[in-house]
Amino acid sequence: MKNIALAIKNQFRLLLLGLLVLIPSCTKDYLKKAPDEDLDIKKVFSERKYAESFLTSAYNNIPVMLGAADWDQRNPFTGASDEMEITFLGAYSHLLNSGAWSANDYYPDVWGFMYEGIRKTNIFLENVALVPMPEEDRKKWIGEATFLRAFFHFMLARIYGPIPIGDHSYALNEDYTKIRRQPVDKVIEFIASECDKAAGMLDWSVSTDKLGRVTRPAALALKAQALLYMASPLWNGNPDYTGIKDNVGTALFPAYDKERWRQAAIAAKACIDGAEANGYKLYRSASNDPVRNYQEVFIERNNPEVLFARNAGEHSHFERCSNPISYGGYSIFCPTQELIDDYEMANGERPITGYNGDGTPVINAASGYVETGYVADKHPKDYYPAGVRNMYVGREPRFYASINFNGAVWKNRNIQFWFEGLDGRKRAGSDYCISGYLMKKMVNPTSDIFQNRFSLNTWIYYRLGEEYLNYAEALNEADGPVADVYKYVNAIRDRAGLPGLPTGLSQTAMRERIHHERRIELAFETHRYFDTHRWKTAAGIDSKEIHGMNIGAGNALNDDNFYKRTVIEKRVFVAPKHYLWPIQQAEINKNPNLVQNPGW
Repeated sequence: MKNIALAIKNQFRLLLLGLLVLIPSCTKDYLKKAPDEDLDIKKVFSERKYAESFLTSAYNNIPVMLGAADWDQRNPFTGASDEMEITFLGAYSHLLNSGAWSANDYYPDVWGFMYEGIRKTNIFLENVALVPMPEEDRKKWIGEATFLRAFFHFMLARIYGPIPIGDHSYALNEDYTKIRRQPVDKVIEFIASECDKAAGMLDWSVSTDKLGRVTRPAALALKAQALLYMASPLWNGNPDYTGIKDNVGTALFPAYDKERWRQAAIAAKACIDGAEANGYKLYRSASNDPVRNYQEVFIERNNPEVLFARNAGEHSHFERCSNPISYGGYSIFCPTQELIDDYEMANGERPITGYNGDGTPVINAASGYVETGYVADKHPKDYYPAGVRNMYVGREPRFYASINFNGAVWKNRNIQFWFEGLDGRKRAGSDYCISGYLMKKMVNPTSDIFQNRFSLNTWIYYRLGEEYLNYAEALNEADGPVADVYKYVNAIRDRAGLPGLPTGLSQTAMRERIHHERRIELAFETHRYFDTHRWKTAAGIDSKEIHGMNIGAGNALNDDNFYKRTVIEKRVFVAPKHYLWPIQQAEINKNPNLVQNPGW
């Protein structure tokens, strides 16, 4: 023990001597500063290049979102919806699904990250007038920063509801305890107003060297989305929130107003009309094959359907999470059986209309769906190969564009998800395909993990297809299933190779159709989590067991033991508590006037 202590003492002396030797050198190097190393606000906004860098830093607060398993992507929403189970144990979605999340959680820090972005945009807007530059360019910068400030507010509002409005930067000597949450309708009014300002200053499109910068259709799309959320049952007259006030008696949620649906419809239609008049359109592939029509929306970067996207570069971790084990992937993004069952058949019929008490599906005979057996011949367009289970045969094109299933051809060979297969659990470590499915949507088939060759990725925040469905939903709620409701839903279905909706639907029946269409068309784009929350249906959806295939069994593609619905997880949802996130307790400790959300 004495020898060990002496050795440690000698090592400490050597370390201290080394530091003393280094101090003069470090001091000398410290004095050799680059000209731009000690920039202050005045200096930043005295030169255009510095000011533009400051604006670019605000763009960095737009979450990438692709990596749904990673806290720094700030997207626990895909894994916390009934679309997907994420097998990576460190994903925050597991806490949401188990009900184990709390106000003491720090990651993913959506609150801090978004308010950091808001502060950046406020500082920029307060100082951009100082920059020596042409007024036309300045106006566009102001439009971009104004949009970003509104966008960051909406990213907060969609999970917290009422939030403090940050319309100016705060000085260090200000009393932060005076900051209060504003009523949710006032927050949305602020966002919509900011979008109007931004739209008037922005161009409809940008040159190729500025791709990723904000454009006018992005501002219009954000306004339409914010108004749609405001019109929805969660915030619009929700009886669960009646009487919810802050500590000075301000009501944080408004009474119901049907007119909010009309405002949302008007905003969505303005976005659609303006975008289409300026070259935007639903994307279709060169071959107009319905699978490629849909698949390429998320692979062909900057295509004419995209209104606003976050460039993610070569997102190798996303590619690894999305690919099967034998392809060098981690098999982490696993769609649920519930989502698989909701994809329609090629004839437009739903294959499964419900479930029996033992969990077996109630099959719609009119759909042509067959649960058992294996197909003898491949699809004429290679949507599926010969030998796959009949439950994957004859499905709608978006299924084949979005889902990798057992036996599907991926990168020129068949996927083997059964237990002893190349991509099965037997071959895996801690990460494996838990449901028997992997997300194919957004994943580029040309990437090669073993060769370290990855594609350029983007996360699409707003696209024209979503605007069609936003408009149809809001218009149906305002006026019922009028002609335009059919027109825009059927346009989405036609692009996907599906027949139009049946005529004569009631408002209630059309609502269910639109909800279903959003589930499929917008799958894995984070909309499902927020749709079920704003519709107030999450309590009945996210409090159930979710299922997949029986991945612990099977020795071959045609082993019947694999194709049995198996419980993956029993999820927890407590209403109304879980409809909104808790404000971090650390923030409330700093400012008690930030009253907590109900139930937390």
